[in-house]
Amino acid sequence: MTRPRRLPFARALPGVGPWSAGALVIAGLVAMPVIAVIWMAFFPRENIWPHLISTTLPRYLTNTLILTVGTGLLSAAVGSGAAWLVSMYRFPMSRLLEWLLFLPLAIPAYVGAYALVDFLDYSGPVQTGMREAFGWASARDYWFPDIRSRWAAVVVLSAALYPYVYMLSRAAFRDQPAGSYEVARALGAGPIGLFWRLGLPLARPAIAAGAAIAMMETIADFGVVDFFAVQTLTTGVFSTWLEAGNAGGAAQIAVVMLGIILFLVALERLGRRRQRFYHSARQPRPIARIPLPGLAGWAATFLCAVPFVVGFVLPLSVIASHAFEKPEVWVSPGLTRALVHTLTVGGTAAVLTVAGALFMVYGVRLTGRRLPRLILPVTVIGYAAPGAVLAVGILIPLAALDHGVADLWTWLTGNDPGLILTGSAAAIVYAYAVRFFAVAQGAADAAFGRISPSLPMAARSLGRTAGGALREVYLPLMRSSVGAALLLVFVDCVKELPATLLLRPFNYDTLATRVHEKASLENLAEASPPALLVIGVGLIAVAFLAHANRGAPGR
Repeated sequence: MTRPRRLPFARALPGVGPWSAGALVIAGLVAMPVIAVIWMAFFPRENIWPHLISTTLPRYLTNTLILTVGTGLLSAAVGSGAAWLVSMYRFPMSRLLEWLLFLPLAIPAYVGAYALVDFLDYSGPVQTGMREAFGWASARDYWFPDIRSRWAAVVVLSAALYPYVYMLSRAAFRDQPAGSYEVARALGAGPIGLFWRLGLPLARPAIAAGAAIAMMETIADFGVVDFFAVQTLTTGVFSTWLEAGNAGGAAQIAVVMLGIILFLVALERLGRRRQRFYHSARQPRPIARIPLPGLAGWAATFLCAVPFVVGFVLPLSVIASHAFEKPEVWVSPGLTRALVHTLTVGGTAAVLTVAGALFMVYGVRLTGRRLPRLILPVTVIGYAAPGAVLAVGILIPLAALDHGVADLWTWLTGNDPGLILTGSAAAIVYAYAVRFFAVAQGAADAAFGRISPSLPMAARSLGRTAGGALREVYLPLMRSSVGAALLLVFVDCVKELPATLLLRPFNYDTLATRVHEKASLENLAEASPPALLVIGVGLIAVAFLAHANRGAPGR
């Protein structure tokens, strides 16, 4: 077999050829923003760490921890409970609800926040109807909970994020053999005992993984906490950087966020470390769903319908009602421009991210050496890093590079080219690529692993180069996986808000930033069309995920 040609500078590195060297470069680009944040945090121009600790940091940290723990617990309870009901029981609409429970994934959490406030606020239909029904004249005549609060933020975030737990725990429940439950029932275990003593322990790794994702997304959130005026570490990054003008302080807060994220990842993996569950060699019988007659069945329907209604029906109904009350908002020039920008940066980022992931995974597989393989886990850190953290680590180094290049070009030619990277959408594309590189890498690694090694070996023996084997053997067989990765990365880019807000050039709106801008001004009518477009894109991804997770239903 022809070995990859080695680069001149790589001769001192055994086994490092063009493909593996390119993989190392890609890994460095992905990891650079996180490294830059850590560097700025420990070596800031102006150290405001003592000031942060004595003033705002405790409040940011307390609110972040309350939201994170609350969202994690509520998402785990709702997601695992709904997954248990649809996996183990037959009740009215159970087959339909099994798929409807995926749909809240299409609703960005910040859109759910705008809808909830519009529905439950003083001027909303709920409180207006209460005043008309009971003859109350003002808010002094009755008590109603404050909507813009931490508890409301927990509800909104949980309604948007519980599908992560539902998707993983549903798969875990469905993969468990029916014989285990039959034995437990024969020994006298009731419905609650089956869940607490058998189902929950066996599915705990999946539930923990889903809850960890929900908690990491909560830490990364900006739209919900900003709209509800809850000061968290993410809002602290924005205020310290944009209002106080201190990038080093923002980096120090960002490092605290990274520390919490890494702690969650380590805790989730530690919880699964000693857990091993195996099936027998024979194909296990699927679980036979137990019919729930009468009131018990309708109670199960109600319990499964509540998260779907709160997480999908309510936000979609509120947003759609505003969007179609004033049809003229659909022809706003700002909306068209935001749509074009979204398609441009999202599509570019998706193509570059998937191409980079394919190149890197292929390069690592070609070399078979230890060093390139060690870089694979490093490249997934961007997915764990919140968008605000990546923005801090991207904008400062890119701005310095931009100014250096501009000064050099001006000195050489006498013409000022301006800021090429930070003055355009290039920084946004870079942030998207780093943030969602793990999604593309996971899809690429899994796709390569499904192809028999004999096929590319045959191509290489017939004289094909490494690039030729990739083009003529791998890519045709990986077409569906590559398309799925492009779709998932693009959808995530469309919904990303914090990084876009911090990195966009002046007057450069995407659909997500337009929704945030209009909703922050209490102009939900103009925020609704871009919100519906974001939801529509999200529904495409949810349909794909539901199709990928359909499996064989229990009887």
